[in-house]
Formats: sequence, C-alpha cells, structure tokens
Amino acid sequence: MLSDAVPARSPSHITSRHNPLVNRYRLVARGEAADQMLLDGPHLLAEALAAHVAVTHAVVASTAVDRPDVRTLMTSLERIGTEVALLAPEVMSAVSPVRSSSAIVAVAHRPAANGGRLFATASPLVIVAHDVQDPGNLGAIVRAAEAAQATSVIAAGGCADPFGWKALRGSAGSALRLPIGTSPDAASAVADARRHGCHIVATTPRGGRSLYDTDLRGAAAILIGGEGSGLDPEIVAQADTTLTIPMRAPVESLNAAVAAAVIVYEALRQRR
Repeated sequence: MLSDAVPARSPSHITSRHNPLVNRYRLVARGEAADQMLLDGPHLLAEALAAHVAVTHAVVASTAVDRPDVRTLMTSLERIGTEVALLAPEVMSAVSPVRSSSAIVAVAHRPAANGGRLFATASPLVIVAHDVQDPGNLGAIVRAAEAAQATSVIAAGGCADPFGWKALRGSAGSALRLPIGTSPDAASAVADARRHGCHIVATTPRGGRSLYDTDLRGAAAILIGGEGSGLDPEIVAQADTTLTIPMRAPVESLNAAVAAAVIVYEALRQRR
C-alpha cells in the first residue's frame, strides 16, 4: 500500500529496478491493490487532479522533468503534498505498463462506491456493460457515455475492471468523473435498475425494435453485451424492450463500444 499524501519535499532519485517502489506500482497495475488505481501518462494524471482525485504518489522519468507539461504536474503534486520520485529511464520502463514508457505515472485512490449516484437524475440513462472483457472497449463505453450525457455506467458480470489502467486510458479521464458501479451479474443490475424506475432495454444484433423507433426519453437502462457472443438469451428475456441498430448487409454487428456510442447519442438526440 502506498502512503497517503505527505508534505512536499525534494524528489528521491531511484536508479534500480529492484527498488521496492517498482514492485508496489506493478501490484497496482495488476489490480492487486484493491483501493488504488494506476494513472499512466500526463493526460490522465491531469484529468485526475482536475477531478480532485486523491493522488497518493507519483514517479517521473528523470529525462522528462524539464518538459513543461510534466513540470506543471509536478508543481501541482507538490502543492497538495503528494510525494514524487524521479526514476531513471530503465526503471521508468519497469513502472509504466505501456510499451513506450510514459513520462509520469501516479497512484491514486479509486473513486468511492456510491450506488445512489448511479440513478441520480429524474430520468436516468444508465449503460449496463455485461461481460465486456476488453478494458479498452469498456473505457471507450465510459467515455461515450459521459460525452452523450448518460447518467452512469455499470460494469456487470465478467467485465474488465473499469478502474484498471487500460480501461482508465480508454476512458481518457471520463471514468474519474462519471459515476461507475459494478454488479456481479446482469440479473442484479437489472433488478437494481427496475427499483429505480428504469425501462430495461437489451441490445441484440437482429430481431429487435429499430434503434430509431425505440423511445429512449424516459428512465432507461441499456444492456450492452460483450465482444463476440453479445447478451445471453436469458438476459435478453428479462428486458422490457429489445433494440437493434440497423446495419447494411453483410455487416452483422458492431464493436461493443461503437454500439454503445450510437445508442447513447440517439438517446441524447431524443431527450433534447
């Protein structure tokens, strides 16, 4: 567990890949620190600071300290008392999980779970991603949901971790602002949505009501299936409405994130 923010002091210099700090960051990157998440790169860290996320520690490549964007972030971190360490390039490549290591990486507390925020509006529009296993896809769904003014996203069943580093990068910061919940399975997510007055809409590649003939103006929970097989028939059977996005043959289906974006923007159009 990385320590909470401490009074600012001169950054320590780390030149060994065997330093315990490297392993701590790797644990967070693997999702093995339950209450923490990895913020990889200047953009994601800047979004986290703007969203007042509690950043507990940061590491900076020693070769990047003179970059204006990195220097600005270091100043912001020092202002709030977050400890910063300078890493030699070869050490930074062991900390940053991307192929070309980032200039700055940080660890932060995950947003606190708050189920009440998932249905916080009078007519909530909730995206329920079920078994979306690709973290990049899940992050893109979160990004599209925020962009089109959805109320929240629920990651159900065997979804990727919405606060894993790949999903966070895919969301481009949206996961730090939009309420995100998790549910052990679709049935639980559906039951919770019904308790909050939501109309349950299941997406299917064919046989459902056309997206453009579906009324999405009221409280709704949109179920998006995972890559490949989509939603199980048992889940579809629980829905009030089945929805199909019209597609020109021979195209049979869309990527989960693309489908979510198309639907949530049609909902936005209708609600306006």
